[in-house]
Amino acid sequence: MWWRRGDGMVGIGEIETLSFSGKTRIAEAGATWREVSDAAQITDSVNVAGSGLIAFGTFAFRSTSAVPSVLIIPQLVVGHRSGQSWLTRISFADEEVSPLTTQAASELLTELVNSNASLGQAPLVPLSPASLSEAGFTTAVNKAIERIESGKVEKVVLARELEGTLGTGADLRVAITRLAESYPDCWTFSVDGLFGSSPETLITVHGKKVTARVLAGTAKRGNDSATDLASAAELASSHKDLDEHGFATRSVLNALAPYAQQLTVSESPFTLKLPNVWHLATDIAGTLASGSNSLDLVSALHPTAAVAGTPTQAAVEVIDDLEPFDRGRYAGPVGWIGAEGEGEWAIALRCAQLTDSTITAYAGCGIVSDSVAAQELVETEMKFRPIIDALS
Repeated sequence: MWWRRGDGMVGIGEIETLSFSGKTRIAEAGATWREVSDAAQITDSVNVAGSGLIAFGTFAFRSTSAVPSVLIIPQLVVGHRSGQSWLTRISFADEEVSPLTTQAASELLTELVNSNASLGQAPLVPLSPASLSEAGFTTAVNKAIERIESGKVEKVVLARELEGTLGTGADLRVAITRLAESYPDCWTFSVDGLFGSSPETLITVHGKKVTARVLAGTAKRGNDSATDLASAAELASSHKDLDEHGFATRSVLNALAPYAQQLTVSESPFTLKLPNVWHLATDIAGTLASGSNSLDLVSALHPTAAVAGTPTQAAVEVIDDLEPFDRGRYAGPVGWIGAEGEGEWAIALRCAQLTDSTITAYAGCGIVSDSVAAQELVETEMKFRPIIDALS
C-alpha cells in the first residue's frame, strides 16, 4: 500500500518480486525496471500518477544489510487520485486473460471487497528495547558527540529499535489503517512487511516535474496553543536545528544536480506541524533531466544527511561502529515507480518491519556538537509514538 490524503494505490497479489543487494542495489533496480517497462504492453485509459504498470519498492539503508531490497510487481492495483478511481491488472504476456472491461473491473472489485471485508483482531503489541537499551543509546550519543568534537564528522544520525511479537489472529491492516487515519499528511506505506507513516518525501516525479521535501530538526508539540506556538518558534530559531537542517538541504541539492535541472529551494526553512511533533522543512523543485527516472534520483540521494549525517560516508562509518544492529530498511527509500519512470519515494521513517511474527520498530535523531543525550532519547520516544499507538 501507498497512501496519502486519500490518494494512492493498494497492490493485491504478486506477479514478480525483483530482489537486489549491494552498493549498486538501487541503480540496478532502476536499470532492471527500464527493461521491464520497455518490454511491457500497456493499456492505460486513466493516465494519472500511479495508473498503468507499477512496482512497489523498499530498499535497505546499508549496502551490507542482510535484508534484501525489492521491487514488487502486483497482480492487481486498486488506485484513487484526484477524484479518479481505477483498477489495473498486470499479467505475463503468455497468460490468457480476458479484456478488463468496466463491467469486468466492477465484478472483480466486488469479489475483492466481499472476500476482504472483515478485518481481524486489532494488534496489541507491547514494544521494548532490543539490542540497544535506553542507557546504551545515550552512551552511543555521547560517543558520537566526541567524534564530532574531534572533527571526524559534523553530524551523525543514530537510531535505536524496539521489538515485540504479533499475536496469532492479529490483523496488521488495522494498525496500517490507524496510521493512515492518524497521519493523513504522511505517506502511509506497507511493502514486503515494512509499514509506517513517513513525513519525509525523498523524491516525487510526476511527468518531468521533480519535487522533494527535506525534514531535519524536531521539536515536541505543546500541551496547548500557546506552548505549541512557542515550541514551533523555538525550533525555527534553534542554532542546533538550523545547522542540522542546512546540512540535510545541501546534501539533497548536491545529489540532485546531475539528474534534475532548474532546481529551486524554499527561501528559508518553515515549521511543519504533525500530530506529535514539529519539523523544520524545506521544499525543492526542478525538472527531470532526459533519460533519468525516479530510481536514478533515489540512488543519487540515498542516504541523505537527514538520515545518515555529514560528511555522509564518515557518518555511515560512525553509525556502523555505534549501532549494534542492522537497520534493515529503516531510513531507506520506500515507494513506487511507474512505466515512464515517474514515482513517489519517501524515507522509511516512523516505521516497523514485520519478520515472521516479530515486529521491530525504529527511531533516530540527528546528533551535532551541542546535542544533549537525554534530549535525543526523548526525541526518539516522540518518533516511536505513531507505531506504538498503532499497535496499542
